[in-house]
Amino acid sequence: MNFDKSLLSGSTRLLVLSVLERKDEYGWGIIQQLKERSDDTFDMREGTLYPVLHSLESDGMISSYEQDASAGRTRKYYHITDKGQRELARQKEQWEAFSGGVNRVIGQGAFA
Repeated sequence: MNFDKSLLSGSTRLLVLSVLERKDEYGWGIIQQLKERSDDTFDMREGTLYPVLHSLESDGMISSYEQDASAGRTRKYYHITDKGQRELARQKEQWEAFSGGVNRVIGQGAFA
């Protein structure tokens, strides 16, 4: 199913931080993790991912380091910081409240 891009744009930081919460990852690995963990719902493009990574790094939510990979290549890996962990917890809490509210309005959640 194709989704309205505006639905994804408000969630990209939450999604990327969630991937990095499990382990450090490089760009393509983040894209693959998003795709796999969402059962192909999220097929993020590099042009979407890298500005998010740069913004998260600039905000101190993640840090990066280079590591040698196969065939003499070097990959840039991203690591969630303590500040990023706190932000992830805050965003998860917001998401739970928001998505619960949406589900109640559209009739898929418990009614109060």
